[in-house]
Amino acid sequence: MTTPAPSPLNWRKATASQGSQGCVELAPLPGLIAVRDSKDPDGPTMFLARDAWRRLTEQANRGDLDL
Repeated sequence: MTTPAPSPLNWRKATASQGSQGCVELAPLPGLIAVRDSKDPDGPTMFLARDAWRRLTEQANRGDLDL
């Protein structure tokens, strides 16, 4: 789901991505994780249920989503 983000959110970017050309930023909300593109902070924000975010990151870490 994509919708304008409530403001202000406490956005965080992985320390390993500092100085990179871009990555995703996360902001915790009650029951949700807000996700946005760090290169486009005024662009759309995606909201995922915490368990959906956990499943997504588990799949990515296993390589299930590699192209």
